[in-house]
Order: sequence, then structure tokens, then C-alpha cells
Amino acid sequence: MIQIKPFVFDNRKELKTFIEIPFQLYSNVPQWVPPVRMDVRTMLNKKKHPFYEHSDAQAFLAYRDGKAVGRIAVMENRLFNQVQHKNVASFTLLDCEENLQTLQALVNAAKDWAKARGLDMLVGPKPFGLGEGYGILVEGFELRQMMTMMNYNLPYLPPLLEKIGFTKEVDFVSCQIETEKFSLPEKVRKVAERVLEKGTITVRGFHTRADIRELGKQIGHVYNEVFVNNWEYYPYTQREIDVAVENVILFADPGLIKVLMDGDRAIGFLFAFPDISPALKRHQGRLNPLSIVDLMREMKKADMVSVNGMGVLSEYHGRGGNALLYYEMEKTVKSRGFKFAEFTQVAESAEQMRKDLITLGGAEVKNHRVYRLQIE
Repeated sequence: MIQIKPFVFDNRKELKTFIEIPFQLYSNVPQWVPPVRMDVRTMLNKKKHPFYEHSDAQAFLAYRDGKAVGRIAVMENRLFNQVQHKNVASFTLLDCEENLQTLQALVNAAKDWAKARGLDMLVGPKPFGLGEGYGILVEGFELRQMMTMMNYNLPYLPPLLEKIGFTKEVDFVSCQIETEKFSLPEKVRKVAERVLEKGTITVRGFHTRADIRELGKQIGHVYNEVFVNNWEYYPYTQREIDVAVENVILFADPGLIKVLMDGDRAIGFLFAFPDISPALKRHQGRLNPLSIVDLMREMKKADMVSVNGMGVLSEYHGRGGNALLYYEMEKTVKSRGFKFAEFTQVAESAEQMRKDLITLGGAEVKNHRVYRLQIE
């Protein structure tokens, strides 16, 4: 028999149970990369995570004969609903045994919570904050997930969701390129070089994590402006930006982060990260002095780089900003001896960027689907 229990946010025993569920489900799956346990604790801490300063959430645990076999968190993002003129709930942290009854019970609990708040749609997975993954994996199960920047699940989950009525909302595709085959069109290269010669737009690189932190507020504001027309957009608060910057710093090689500047104004950005998945797997998502040293070592020998975040203000599209961004992208993915680059989770609504990545020599290798379900 399935029992659903609302997660008690300040109950340490339930917190441990909630965190451990994906470890139980995927510990023997080589493609799965464990989440950072500390990050999940923060997501479920209403006193620490900035999401709760403007919105609310509730998590649920599913038990079968006393054993935890599934979990889900459901959110009311009031800022998103206000800006997008919607009335939806979103869900995240969905992990479940291969059992339709268990999944249905978890979804029913999420629907009931949302319905009690007058919300009419359940959409997800969507993250608590910047830099976290969207969607359920529907293609690319044989490939390792890119660190903690995307979700992983086994092939049984999408059909189960569809059996209980979920339908597609939007897809996020990840594209992989062999760096030696990365081919920047000569026309784009020349435009970028002319922009650099003029000197009106410059590229700022970083040497230390402190340098990134110093410019973090500006980068956050540019991020909000660049993605204002995106499907998932809402204006991230300053506290959310601060937390995201600290998360970026944790996994960042400062030399792979680039910001486009017009004078003293940040107008675009390129975030790239060495793939440290092997170290994350070795330490099972635990952060301590030993694991952090190992993560730093893994950065230096990684053979894959993830490009997860790039954009330029729309007013600079006709002034060479986009060309310069792709120019810097080529230099980044060909640096440090990387063999592969993965462009992680590009929304299908970003049609031009997806076409550009194919032109540059990429292949679409993973697809994460965000689902929706009407609440009646």
C-alpha cells in the first residue's frame, strides 16, 4: 500500500530520507551524477533559500510498506505567475520507483496542494533557482548527465507520466560537439574581429573566483534582461542572483567565464564549466575539504566542457555582439585540450541558437521535456 506524507521541512530524519531516494534508485546507473547534497538541503530550507522570500513550496514522500520509494516538490512561484500572467504550479525533485500507482499518488498530492491555492496547471520539472536543470530526460539515456546542470531519470518515467495525463510543454535539447570539428563561419569570425578592433565592445575574462563575485550583480541583471522573452522567465531577485553566483563559483574555472562589456557596462556573458562529473560521482554529492580538493583536480584533467549559459542584450545583436559571443565560444571550447563540448539545455524556443549549433558542427544528443497537467 502506498502512503504519501507531506515533508516536514525541519525534520532531519525526513530530510535525509528525501535526499537519499535518488541514490537508492540510481546508485548502480553509470550515467547518473549525484546531486550536491548541500544544495538539496538548501532548496528545502525555507529560512535559507531565497525562493521562499517571494513564493512557497511543499515536498512529499511516498512510502510503500514503510520504505520511501518516491518524492516530489511542488511550488507556487508567485513572481513567475505575476510576470507571465499565469496561474500555474510547478514541480521539481521528482524521483520515483517504476510503479504507476506510486507516481499517481505523488502527483495527486502535488495537485491537491496546488488546487488548494487556486492554481490550475502543474508544470515541470522546473528548478528552484538559476543553474539547475529543467525537464524529464526523454532522449539520451545512454549518455552521462552533465554534472548537476540537468536531471537524470530512467526510461520508464516519461511513459508513466504520459499514462496519467501529462503532455509536452517544452523541450530542452543538449548539443554535443567534437572540439576539433567546431567550425566558426568565416563571416562570423570577421565580424567579431572587426568589433574587437573598434574597441567599443570588449571581452572581460577572469583570473580568480573573487573576480567573478565582484561582477556577479551585473551579470545577474544582464541575465534577467537577456532572457526576458523566454518561456521560463521571471525576474530573479538579488538574493537569487547572489546564490546563483556562489553556485557558479563552486564549479567554475575562472578562465572559462567571459563577459562582454560596453565600457563599464556588462552586456553579454558566456559560462563554461569543465565536466567534473567523475569527481561528483566519487564523492556521492558530499562536499568536504577532501572532495573539494578532488573537484579542483578534476577540473584540470576534464576532457569535456559544458557551455551552460550564454546571451547578449538584444540591442547589441546588430552591433556584432552575437558574433563576438560565438567567437569567444570557439576559443573557450578549444582551450585546455577539451575533446568535447556540450551545450547544455537549449530551449526549443531558442530556434536560431539551435540552428547555429548544428551549423558549428554539433549534434543534438539529449532531450529533456517539461510536462504539463491540467488541474481539475
